Amino acid sequence: MRTDTSPGALPARAPLALVPGEPVLDVVIPVFNEEKDLGPCVRRLHEHLTRTFPYPFRITVADNASTDRTPEVAHGLASVLDGVRSTRLEEKGRGRALRQVWSASDAPVLAYMDVDLSTDLNALLPLVAPLISGHSDLAIGTRLARSSRVVRGAKREFISRAYNLLLRSSLAARFSDAQCGFKAIRHEVAERLLPLVEDTGWFFDTELLVLAERAGLRIHEVPVDWVDDPDSTVHIVRTATEDLKGVWRVGRALAVGALPLDRLARPFGDDPRDRSALPEVEGGLARQLLGFCAVGALSTVLYLLLYSAFRAGTGPQFANGAALLLSAIANTAANRRLTFGVRGRDRALRHQAQGLVVFGIGLALTSGSLAALGAATAAPAHSTELAVLITANLAATVLRFLLFRAWVFPERRDTPVNVKDDIR
Repeated sequence: MRTDTSPGALPARAPLALVPGEPVLDVVIPVFNEEKDLGPCVRRLHEHLTRTFPYPFRITVADNASTDRTPEVAHGLASVLDGVRSTRLEEKGRGRALRQVWSASDAPVLAYMDVDLSTDLNALLPLVAPLISGHSDLAIGTRLARSSRVVRGAKREFISRAYNLLLRSSLAARFSDAQCGFKAIRHEVAERLLPLVEDTGWFFDTELLVLAERAGLRIHEVPVDWVDDPDSTVHIVRTATEDLKGVWRVGRALAVGALPLDRLARPFGDDPRDRSALPEVEGGLARQLLGFCAVGALSTVLYLLLYSAFRAGTGPQFANGAALLLSAIANTAANRRLTFGVRGRDRALRHQAQGLVVFGIGLALTSGSLAALGAATAAPAHSTELAVLITANLAATVLRFLLFRAWVFPERRDTPVNVKDDIR
């Protein structure tokens, strides 16, 4: 992770000091080989801002090493439309383009949107207004709020929701939609936050938001109307793989305290909720991970002892199911009290029922592994069975923690922080 030095701590939030004639908003459109869509996109955005935005603005086309006529189209648009400019990068990467353009911009509010304009532009002013007024530090469009209107296929819907569930479970993220290509940030926040963001591709957005949230910055969410672009060139599998690597890298850096996020903290008294929420997020996650690992280790020992005892008189499948069921009940009870700090009888039966659902997933993984072993070897050795079961249980353990944290024992807050609470 980057540990570059950056300017001092952020000042208290305040409305922007507008300079007559200077752009208040700089909207960046990162593009790669978009010669067909770039012209209509920029013209439509320019017309919308001219008609609805009450302050001076700029549109910046950031060409990511395109090999078609995109640079010529961008240059032509800049020559005929007031407030439009273009810049060329010789390396690909949406994050790289945003970092370079935002770092060089003189506008107090920086934004970006995808060239396909999948997001309804009527959400643009509500997106940036809290940044102009001094209410918020960053703003994102969300397709996952109840009031959002989204048209897209079931596959992309599932991937998006699964990814955001992963972020909530693994990185304790509280924002609802990391991947919507519709975001804005105040200039002084970007100036301090960008040096800490390492990714140069699609994970850039997620990393930016996670670090901002961990630093106690305020993220405003705007429900959007969004229509999927059927001609999108995003490679889902490759992007998902890079995102998972990014989640692991950021999670590890946060766990070991490798990021100087205290530089981003607002002065005490700016908003006490921002400063009080941060220790709970970091401390709670670290404590839960330690507690879950300790309970998991003991549960694994219990499971193996039970399996060996049952295996002496029954077949492997029955022994596995019985051992896993008993250890799962004990595991849920221990995690309920020790890991997630839930005490009393309130919802205890519900928690056990949900824990049994998680148990069912673990049973499917371990039973499937045993079945595969039986199909490959007629009479596998007992040590081989144990090795296969341990491997399957490791995979089940990771999934169990994510489900426990996000579903069985979700964090309960009395004061909602963001619009995202509406989607629960």
